[in-house]
Amino acid sequence: MSPTLAGLLVIGSLFVLLATGMPIAFALGLSAIGGLLVANGIGVFEVLAETMFAGIANLAYVSIPMFVLMGAAVAATPAGRDLYEALDRWMNRVPGGLVLSNIGACAIFAGMTGSSPATCAAIGKMGIPEMLKRGYPASVATGSICAGGTLGILIPPSVTMIVYGIATETSIARLFLAGVFPGLMLTAMFMAWALIDCRRKGFRFDDTGVRFTIGQKISALPRVLPFLIIIVGTLYVLYGGVATPSEAAGAGAFLTLGVVIVMYRLFRPKPILDIFSSSMRESVMIMMIMASAELFAFALSSLFITQSVAGAIAGLEVNRWVLMALINLFLLISGMFLPPVAIIVMSAPLLYPIIVSSGFDPYWFAVILTINMEIGLITPPVGLNLFVVNAIAPQVRTSEVLWGAFPYVMTMILGIVILSLFPGIATWLPDQVMGPL
Repeated sequence: MSPTLAGLLVIGSLFVLLATGMPIAFALGLSAIGGLLVANGIGVFEVLAETMFAGIANLAYVSIPMFVLMGAAVAATPAGRDLYEALDRWMNRVPGGLVLSNIGACAIFAGMTGSSPATCAAIGKMGIPEMLKRGYPASVATGSICAGGTLGILIPPSVTMIVYGIATETSIARLFLAGVFPGLMLTAMFMAWALIDCRRKGFRFDDTGVRFTIGQKISALPRVLPFLIIIVGTLYVLYGGVATPSEAAGAGAFLTLGVVIVMYRLFRPKPILDIFSSSMRESVMIMMIMASAELFAFALSSLFITQSVAGAIAGLEVNRWVLMALINLFLLISGMFLPPVAIIVMSAPLLYPIIVSSGFDPYWFAVILTINMEIGLITPPVGLNLFVVNAIAPQVRTSEVLWGAFPYVMTMILGIVILSLFPGIATWLPDQVMGPL
């Protein structure tokens, strides 16, 4: 069987299994086992367990459940509500302050949790009804939350960056730094479009009807500042040479858990057990996807599919930016169907040598890849953030949610173009803090 035919069969079987509603991890594993059985026979079962275990037997992966626990502790409390209320009170007099508060709260909450769906749910539950009550267009209210939630996988700490770093053997600390300025840039671009969209749809920013005193503004800070201190403290531990990424993640999770227990008086066993249960489910899901993706990658390699694709791409006598455009198109289409973790584990080892040999910075490319994954989160048919927002705002038609999110897809594509023209946006901070490559 030729590598081309084998590849079509394995990838085709994967999409068939996904179409049945089967969980991603099982679909990846079963399609890989099927391809290996066809190629190598029954003896392949001798290496399945070892291959899957080897895919996750890396000490750096310890940081993933720690950051997930950190996010679960924040998401299980009213921290999102407190953050949203604090920003709303301080930005109330700014034109369009409410929609800016929503996007800003998404950016900060994303930094605390690293989870896009959790960010959408936590901020959207408060932000969308409040924006609708104050007269904001429904498409602006839902679209801004959908887009703001995507920042969870770019602004550090980011689980997808950790997975990319392990898959490509690059520095996780450097990857976190590379995501800072692009994350802030996208946040500013989201805010700018939200204001333009409001104006375009005839919303009057000066007609809010809500005012807050200085005392009310200051009273909102004590419930927000501890979390911001935790983020700064975790990053200091990481970049101050105090600890490794895994140790820094553990310290951040411990501090976050302590803060939420004290601030929100979670002294009974049940809420604490719920936090650990939620984080364990998500961590196991991520690890299962990564182990199955490793098996899938092994199957592609055993069938010489990976080598054939890499050879075909390397043999393309085209400008490196044309090559980058093709890679972006591949990532965009993949992001519409698969979760970011699965795409990174399967594609990063294949794309990394091609990127480096073409003269692109691997840390810059990590940011480009992550933004493509963000686009997938708000793009049908499997745009997870769209489903979350649709569930928490059932009064808004699905079509309005989709059209509200679409301009932010174009905004992120513009962000990729800007980063391509000015790669220093992603590479300057890592070079300054950790030295040039």
